[in-house]
Amino acid sequence: VQLQASGGGLVQAGDSLRLSCAYSGRTFSNTAMGWFRRRPGKEREFVAAISWGGGSYYADSVKGRFTISRDKAANTVFLQMDSLKPEDTAVYYCAADLAFSIHTVRNGNSYNYWGQGTQVTVSS
Repeated sequence: VQLQASGGGLVQAGDSLRLSCAYSGRTFSNTAMGWFRRRPGKEREFVAAISWGGGSYYADSVKGRFTISRDKAANTVFLQMDSLKPEDTAVYYCAADLAFSIHTVRNGNSYNYWGQGTQVTVSS
């Protein structure tokens, strides 16, 4: 199983970025996909997730600015990040949860597979 995240970069505050995560290696039906991030000096934290049925979940810190979506045919999940802030600077990771539950969707320990991470840097 492989998850390949891409799309990170250096942007200014207020700019937008779109992260992509291509996944392959098994059947991903009934799988939820999530994005997490690790900010400098901080623990890994939940950012957003999308269920197989299309339900989306967001951290309060990104709600209204970030949008998660997925293209099932292309086995790709996206994270559209708008109105970026310096505090969004982090390494962003995509992950797959084979046993989706709304009770654990924000818990990184429930995810089975992880991508390698992509750096997002937002300058002020």
